[in-house]
Amino acid sequence: MSAESTVLYDAPGPRARARNRITAVVFIGLLIAALVYVIAVLASNEQFTAEKWSPFVTWSTWTGYILPGLWRTLAAAAVSIVLSLLLGAILGIGRLSEHLWVRAVAGFFVEVFRAIPVLILMVFTWFLFAIYGIFPSSMLAFAAVVTGLTLYNGSVMAEILRSGINSLPKGQTEASLSLGLRKSQMMRLVLLPQAITAMMPALISQMVVALKDSALGYIIGYSEVVRSGLLSASRYGNYIPALIVVAAIMILINFGLSKLATVVERRLRQGSRSSAPPADPEKAELAASENLL
Repeated sequence: MSAESTVLYDAPGPRARARNRITAVVFIGLLIAALVYVIAVLASNEQFTAEKWSPFVTWSTWTGYILPGLWRTLAAAAVSIVLSLLLGAILGIGRLSEHLWVRAVAGFFVEVFRAIPVLILMVFTWFLFAIYGIFPSSMLAFAAVVTGLTLYNGSVMAEILRSGINSLPKGQTEASLSLGLRKSQMMRLVLLPQAITAMMPALISQMVVALKDSALGYIIGYSEVVRSGLLSASRYGNYIPALIVVAAIMILINFGLSKLATVVERRLRQGSRSSAPPADPEKAELAASENLL
């Protein structure tokens, strides 16, 4: 293999590199031109005047609209993420069960709710809760949003965890069984922690999806940050600035979650690579014998 080639593809030559540079420059130029055009159109429609942006330097706009909506967005996302992790762990482990009926039930649940759009789940659960009076009217929209997000994201997280467990070397399972660990102990103490560490970026990415999808609660009347921003805009007549502010808030939150994923993954991997103190053979043999009883 020559120095000009890689494992996956042949390295581009001088002409190909020149074409790639030209293509990149043209694409960036078109992107900048489109951005300038959009800004010019918005400016011509007086969307950047001080009058349009002045409400956002007023504390009443934040306390009356933006911050309450942001709190409801974070509350729905936080509750649904916790429930999704619990549901995903149960379903993911269920799909790896030795019992056929458990695998069938977990697989049916995952495949069904992973295929249904989140918005349909929210609307369906909203009507279901309203018809049977499961939740009071003040909690109806919140419960529907959380339920829809939990069912969908829990099914996706189940597949993420199952993939993470299946990606582990078979020696982990064999070593756990040889030590006398029961299936539940092996899953809880050996396989699941390693799978979560390996799949942490994918899990955090799914949490970001849950946070963004909470904005769909606008359809069923849940006053999250997007709906609150639009309510503010309907009062002050500044829809474009309001949506820009809401978008900036969501970008900052999602960026923070992504950075959190990077930090958590790095620390987990550093912890797994750190040398553990040597185990006492007598204690290990005693623990294995107790598990066999």
